[in-house]
Amino acid sequence: MKDVLTLILAGGKGTRLEPLTRDRAKPAVPFGGLYRIIDFTLSNCINSNLRKILVLTQYKARSLDRHIAAGWGFLPRELDEYVEVLPPQQRIDEHWYKGTADAIYQNIYTIEKAEPRYVMILAGDHIYKMDYGDMIRSHLDREADLTVGCLPVPARESIHFGVMQVDEHDRILGFQEKPKDPITIPGEPGQILASMGIYVFTARLMYELLCQDATRSDSDHDFGRNIIPSLVGTHKIFAYRFRDKNRKATPYWRDVGTLDAYYQANMDLIEVDPVLNLYDRDWAIRTNQPQLPPPKFVFSDEGSGASVRRGEAHDSMVCQGCIISGGHVKKSILSPNVRVNSYASVENSILFSGVDVGRHARIRRAIIDKDVKIPPGATIGHDLDHDRRRGLLVTDQGVVVIAKAELPETFAMTK
Repeated sequence: MKDVLTLILAGGKGTRLEPLTRDRAKPAVPFGGLYRIIDFTLSNCINSNLRKILVLTQYKARSLDRHIAAGWGFLPRELDEYVEVLPPQQRIDEHWYKGTADAIYQNIYTIEKAEPRYVMILAGDHIYKMDYGDMIRSHLDREADLTVGCLPVPARESIHFGVMQVDEHDRILGFQEKPKDPITIPGEPGQILASMGIYVFTARLMYELLCQDATRSDSDHDFGRNIIPSLVGTHKIFAYRFRDKNRKATPYWRDVGTLDAYYQANMDLIEVDPVLNLYDRDWAIRTNQPQLPPPKFVFSDEGSGASVRRGEAHDSMVCQGCIISGGHVKKSILSPNVRVNSYASVENSILFSGVDVGRHARIRRAIIDKDVKIPPGATIGHDLDHDRRRGLLVTDQGVVVIAKAELPETFAMTK
């Protein structure tokens, strides 16, 4: 693995996740209470023994920069191991990255300085567990020019993926980027073989392809639209089928690109037998661990009914620094330093760090961003029409999303 340089593309705007991406890049969005989305890709790298990693950033990268500096600086640079953030250099072009291929091309000088024989390119905004070492070994065994990670997905989702066709040896025979009418898997009319946006290149060929593509005015400078289709039939390009390290009956891979998909992926974590296993010590998911006290549950008045003050949480994930002070939490995820005050109720919700829920407030099916102060007596998610009239965002599936600093006193929080 010492001959491999890993590049993580982490510069997308993530517009479909707004307002969560209003002040941060998509890979920096919190997930599962304690983590950031990019932690899953970075953890896969470390667990796969990939120790030379460049994270290519672009839009709203400050939060991502801080997170990587705080939580991913443990590799010894003196041994040529690192996780390093690489902002746009504009060494070659004065513009923002025009596509995934252009993002790599604009950093080609830095890549060449590392002298890799192989380059692994990853996306920093997906939730999954995968041993990239197996994919690299497959690339070497086949003496491939390019290997593309793939998995079957429903054909109706083709407009979100690159779709490939392969022969019996998984050699790629065709590739279409986000087709409306895709070619399905033979014998499985409802399924397509979709690109995961994961590539292993032989470095020398990659340099040639990127330099050629950069001179073309008719190119989108994108791997899926331009680079990969141009190699079909002329180079040895293979598909590598996703092998899940999650150790569950059904392979787990999620693109949390929309608010509803993001909400559901988080809710998956609080099931009795969650589909994504965060407790597997053999494939640990790492992150920045804040130095905070353990969670605390306060008050247990006797009796029953709405007037009882009892700090409790059921079927939930509660991170360090949280105080459940006489409130009730059910089927929710509480990030660090959340406080739920007396007689408040939080159900089926995701609360980011620093959220403070006032007394008697009632929250249901909501995503609440950092440091939001919910006023006493507020109701969120119980009357969606009321929430819309107050200017709160409500998703297609009825999840209320509150951005940072979106609840000033001018909101009429109670009916």
